Amino acid sequence: MAEPSDAGAPSPDRLRDAEHVLKKLGYARVPAGARSRELEASFWVQEAGIPRRTFPVFVPPDDRAELSARIDRWLAAARSGGGRLPRAIFVTPSDSLADVAWEHLARRGAGAIDPEVSILVMPARTRGEEAAHFQLRIAAPREVLRIATGVVAGLFRRAQAVEGTGQIDFEEMLRLLRERFGLDVQRSLNVRSDEDALFVLYQLAQRDSYAPGDAGASLHLLVLKPTGPAGRVPWFAA
Repeated sequence: MAEPSDAGAPSPDRLRDAEHVLKKLGYARVPAGARSRELEASFWVQEAGIPRRTFPVFVPPDDRAELSARIDRWLAAARSGGGRLPRAIFVTPSDSLADVAWEHLARRGAGAIDPEVSILVMPARTRGEEAAHFQLRIAAPREVLRIATGVVAGLFRRAQAVEGTGQIDFEEMLRLLRERFGLDVQRSLNVRSDEDALFVLYQLAQRDSYAPGDAGASLHLLVLKPTGPAGRVPWFAA
């Protein structure tokens, strides 16, 4: 295994553990990408079954300052190439440091949210590899609403095209927000259940789409307000 170029590099055991955990999660190690030296990745992986989806993996030392510095160097190198930010996986030892990473990315105007920038929480080996997980990010409620609106619009159009109905599965919407966009919906909306999250989203949609005299003028109301066969979520109807 090649050593990463970070001055304060993590131990070889930490790198091997990261590679092992990612392999169990469906990411196989591959030779370094063309920009490996510039991006200073610890190693590269490829998502199973999708040959072109390769990710640089960064395993900075377990320190807040080092983590932020590593992110800054990645951003500088990535932006020097122009275009959108590339995919990346950052490894942290705790949920709290993962939140620090997301906050730092948000402050730097990155990760807004590219769903292909991920933070892998990998605790110390003594706590067991079973605890490793991708940390969902917290976003502003308005951003959650914006993304949810796009997801619901897509679900609505799919239902119309495939089933010829207006039925929408709001649980599928929440699943897509988590799995596709990496959003921690409950923490972002400061609630403790999916039911409460959906209720808050509905209230935000109503407030965000106020149009006197034209209740159907907004996409939020058009697809989120349950009318007829789309009314599958009873707390909305209340």
